[in-house]
Amino acid sequence: MKKNPVIPYAIIAVVGVLAIIIISFIGVNQREAIQQAEEGGEQAVEEGEASTDPEEIFSANCSSCHGADLSGGAGPELTTIGSKYSADEISEIIQNGTDGGMPPFGGSLAPEEIELLSDWLSEKQ
Repeated sequence: MKKNPVIPYAIIAVVGVLAIIIISFIGVNQREAIQQAEEGGEQAVEEGEASTDPEEIFSANCSSCHGADLSGGAGPELTTIGSKYSADEISEIIQNGTDGGMPPFGGSLAPEEIELLSDWLSEKQ
């Protein structure tokens, strides 16, 4: 009995076609979810537009070093930063950075964002 060499290729082709169909259905569902989020979901802050939510500013710029819950990480913990520094001192640190490794954010954050963020952090006591 001789084996048919076409059968393995036919099986691979059928599996490939099924995979494409499954991936297409998943993609269509994701596309619909993205469209719904864009139409009725939260409005994202446009590039160059200042955010008015200090927690959002912190999450986008500071949480990678200071932790999402202010508990620290690569940077120091900030849960009680307001008892150590005033809002003006925190603003100065955010704008110019520190010698200890904090980079300056004066060029990447709008002055309004720095003020909102420093006021918010100064309340952490």
